[in-house]
Amino acid sequence: MESLVNPKEKFYFGISIAVSVLVYLVLIDSLVGILYIILGMLAGLIFHGLFIGSLKGNGILVSERQFPEVHRIASQLAIDLELQELPPIYILQAGGMLNAFATKFLGRSFVVIYSDVLELAYEKGEQELAFVVCHELAHIKRKHLTWRLFLYPAMLVPFLGSAYSRACEYTCDRFGAHFVPNGAERGLLVLAAGKQLYRTVNVQEFVQQVDGERGFWVWFSEVLSTHPNLTKRVVAIGQKTAAGSYDNPMV
Repeated sequence: MESLVNPKEKFYFGISIAVSVLVYLVLIDSLVGILYIILGMLAGLIFHGLFIGSLKGNGILVSERQFPEVHRIASQLAIDLELQELPPIYILQAGGMLNAFATKFLGRSFVVIYSDVLELAYEKGEQELAFVVCHELAHIKRKHLTWRLFLYPAMLVPFLGSAYSRACEYTCDRFGAHFVPNGAERGLLVLAAGKQLYRTVNVQEFVQQVDGERGFWVWFSEVLSTHPNLTKRVVAIGQKTAAGSYDNPMV
């Protein structure tokens, strides 16, 4: 699976490690710095704990009896990714937003799927849903969440943190396309056009926007973002799929 990792992830990870270690060493050298570290960790723990509490109190936990289709897909993908266990998956209503994400709290990972994304499975879009789930499980497989706390200082450095995050997203797209090749492109197009219109999008026309929609503001908005532009993500998936890198459908 190491071949699926985007080379830029390793590059930016190395730089982020160096920057973070340097910042921590400087802070630890003074009592005030140590206090900042403790207060920062405590604040992060409280705010994230509140979110997890809300998630558990309001979200719907996926199981063999609750959204069994999602549980079946995720369980198979967890095996394919060689995860030790399937993390808890919660369905959350988010006012029509199309998103899913992985998070970690006190050593335990969670996957959150917004309800509008889940509806894909009930609208003949099971492969697209599987790609989204695989993408999030790949974050856990690559330990992106585990490293996030330690790399926090580097994440605050302009451009560096977002560059590392975008590289991680490319990596997780690669994992998703490897295990769910039939849902990769359409799984990304859902984020661009919505859970119904995505099926009518002309993929070739969409990817050509990479060359047609250029300029300073397009570039600047992306370098500040934690996610690559969707057009570039679809292009990257299409190139790898055409090259035969993701020819092992498992779902």
